Amino acid sequence: MEATIYHNSRCSKCRSSLALLNENGIDPEIINYLDNPPTQAELKHLLQLLGKQPQDVIRFNEGVAKDLGLSAKDDRSADEWIKLMITNPVLIERPIVVIDDKAVLGRPPENILSII
Repeated sequence: MEATIYHNSRCSKCRSSLALLNENGIDPEIINYLDNPPTQAELKHLLQLLGKQPQDVIRFNEGVAKDLGLSAKDDRSADEWIKLMITNPVLIERPIVVIDDKAVLGRPPENILSII
């Protein structure tokens, strides 16, 4: 089983999700996405695994989103949303957990149990 968590150590949901993985015997690769944001191709792949559109995983309440005047109703292409997330990784909802060919948002952390 291959597992990865896109993680922010300051986030309680990320820490809880990592603990839940560990409790279930899973030692995932930890990617601090704020320091190492996913590439455009990686983010597209994550979105495909999640079954979500880019604006579905944007943290619109973040200060950066407000500073940029972002809204879920903005008329942007998927590529434009993805570029915004790569440039401003704090906008990416967290944590994202990938196990083999399945992915889920760990909000709440118990969502992870659905792919273990």
